[in-house]
Amino acid sequence: MNVKIIAILIMSAVACIAEVAITVYNDGFGLVKEERTIDVEKGISSFDYSPVPSGIFPQTVHLKGSGIAVLEQNYEYDLVSTDRLLEKNIDNEIRITTEKGDVFEGELLAADGSSILLKIKSELTTIRVEQILEVTFPRVPDRFYTRPTLAWLLYCEKGGKQNTELSYMTGGIGWEAAYVSTVNRDDTRLTLDGWVTISNRSGMTYEDATLKLVAGDVHRAEQKHAIPARAKGGYMEADASVLGFEEESFFEYHLYSLPRSTTVADRQDKQLSLFEPAETPAEKKFIFESSRGNKVRVEMVFKNSKERGLGMPLPEGIIRVYKEDKSGALQFVGEDRIEHTPKDEEVRIYLGNAFDITVERNQTDYRRISNRVSEEDYEIKIRNHKEEDVVVKVVEHFWGDWYIKAHSEKGNQKDARTYEWEIAIPKDGETILTYTVKRK
Repeated sequence: MNVKIIAILIMSAVACIAEVAITVYNDGFGLVKEERTIDVEKGISSFDYSPVPSGIFPQTVHLKGSGIAVLEQNYEYDLVSTDRLLEKNIDNEIRITTEKGDVFEGELLAADGSSILLKIKSELTTIRVEQILEVTFPRVPDRFYTRPTLAWLLYCEKGGKQNTELSYMTGGIGWEAAYVSTVNRDDTRLTLDGWVTISNRSGMTYEDATLKLVAGDVHRAEQKHAIPARAKGGYMEADASVLGFEEESFFEYHLYSLPRSTTVADRQDKQLSLFEPAETPAEKKFIFESSRGNKVRVEMVFKNSKERGLGMPLPEGIIRVYKEDKSGALQFVGEDRIEHTPKDEEVRIYLGNAFDITVERNQTDYRRISNRVSEEDYEIKIRNHKEEDVVVKVVEHFWGDWYIKAHSEKGNQKDARTYEWEIAIPKDGETILTYTVKRK
């Protein structure tokens, strides 16, 4: 259905964007700074600032310029459409031309998307939407908007062209880190390659923008009155001449700056290299923790230190791990999500459960020594069906006042609730760990 509009249209003023910078937070919002030249009348006048993202938080808008100030601001997001014009013209006269050439003029009483109800003189006429060729609105609202707009009442000392800087926050945009890792043949080293995925559903494209990312848990105050949702949705030293971001400490967070401009388009998932691939020593560990089930967990562990080829903060994200098979083809072996990890901290990647290592855990005895004291005996059988020897870390948790009275293998108490053993199991063999815990 075509709509012919007869009226004087007041369009939003489109200012020339000289420069745009966007800082994206991993909590799903961004901070935008734009430099624009706008043409403003002297004194007090109205000005429509557009385009702005549909996900903008209008209460965060800040305009900076010499001799210019915002006195009032309205965020206009009731955008023009045929349906909205019909709604706004209820009880007004409209003219409808059908595909057959028939013309109907009358008072618009209702429009529900499938038909239009007109009052023509003293009669009611219903016209089906699929029959309509053209709708003419003799009366339209004084102002309407084709895209989200900041409608300002400005005060300007001199008038004319003004260089301004506008900053605001917007929802609908966020980023997440992702890592690709390849393990060598004997599981002693891995390569790490980092990527950033920026998801933009803010309702605006940021052309040739200066891009920065903030990693960390930034606190934001809860909004008492919700704003209507309009948007869904090894480390090496950084070098601006190569792919990757430059990292720096910023307040209690970490800031990653792209050393070149880039375009972040609306309704786009954009991937950028976070850093150049790096290689670091790693260790494969087998862990049995009865509180997590009866399987042996497989983890790859490495230290995020400069001495080991890394040494810069790792943003939260998913690490996907691959390994070559005998033919040289890469195979996926597991993935895990890591939290924000500072430098010099250990990274543990849980990849899955061991197929060839089985565990059988049983409580073999219980003795009540007194009303407040008891003893429990446990037996843990670990069988290794692999073709090489392995070491399994056995982790047991206890509560209250306790201590290990006796055990068949030497272990150590990690903290007030945890005891650990490193148990060696020969290839195609079995090792039995027994222990007695005394509780009060």
